[in-house]
Amino acid sequence: MYNQPMLKDDALKGKTIVVTGGGTGLGKAMGTYFLKLGANLVITSRKLEVLQKTADEMATETGGQVLAVQCDVRDYEQVENVLAKTIEKFGKVDGLLNNAAGNFISPTERLSANAFSSIIDIVLKGTVNCTLAFGKHWIASKQPATVLNIVTTYAFTGSAYVVPSACAKGGVLAMTRSLAVEWGKYGIRTNAIAPGPFPTKGAWDRLLPGDLAEKFDFKNRVPLKRVGDNQELANLAAFLISDFSSYINGEVITIDGGEWLQGAGQMNGLEAIPSEMWDMLEQMTRSAKGS
Repeated sequence: MYNQPMLKDDALKGKTIVVTGGGTGLGKAMGTYFLKLGANLVITSRKLEVLQKTADEMATETGGQVLAVQCDVRDYEQVENVLAKTIEKFGKVDGLLNNAAGNFISPTERLSANAFSSIIDIVLKGTVNCTLAFGKHWIASKQPATVLNIVTTYAFTGSAYVVPSACAKGGVLAMTRSLAVEWGKYGIRTNAIAPGPFPTKGAWDRLLPGDLAEKFDFKNRVPLKRVGDNQELANLAAFLISDFSSYINGEVITIDGGEWLQGAGQMNGLEAIPSEMWDMLEQMTRSAKGS
């Protein structure tokens, strides 16, 4: 595993980036790396206490400037407040990382309409709210900018037992590609990252409580036989939000060690066959040809 920082130290110097869901997990990891690359950072989530604690930790670790703003992305007025506070503090905003999400694992027939709506509202409506508020500002200001959306590989394959999330992330992916075309003329790039397994304490404990995480070992589903390291995702996010990727627009980049392809190939499960059985199968094949 190569988990060293990728970009040069000042790659994001002078840029201000807003990360939704930035108080914990992958949002925190990506935001911390943005700071190390010289960016000013704004992080949002619904829990201000957790958010402020994270902001203080980040600032201490990196020496960068971090603004924590409480925000429920489902509420457009709160999103507009984040934009206003960002401009008030830093004068401008250059990038938006839509990372706030919600999910739970359940047979779909067990879900209430409200449970379904809650995920759609956070993941799809929340991403739309943020993108719309920031996009309108950039277009009015004639300012080039970057939107980076965190989706998932089942945004393009679908997945059982996470149907609300799959629907919502699929919508975010469609928006990513649509706005890349529509807003490209304004100098606004829109891209997405589809991460595979990057275990984070909070999210994975909620999704797979107790010993489920151990039984459902994601490493076995990944051809590289490991899960992702947070710095690997942070490297990709920093590249896509930076000017080094200025000709990448409307793209979704998968970073999953080949996991979704492992599940897609019809015969990929044959990996479980031991070498002795392959020898036997080869002999049988040769015998059949000889006859």
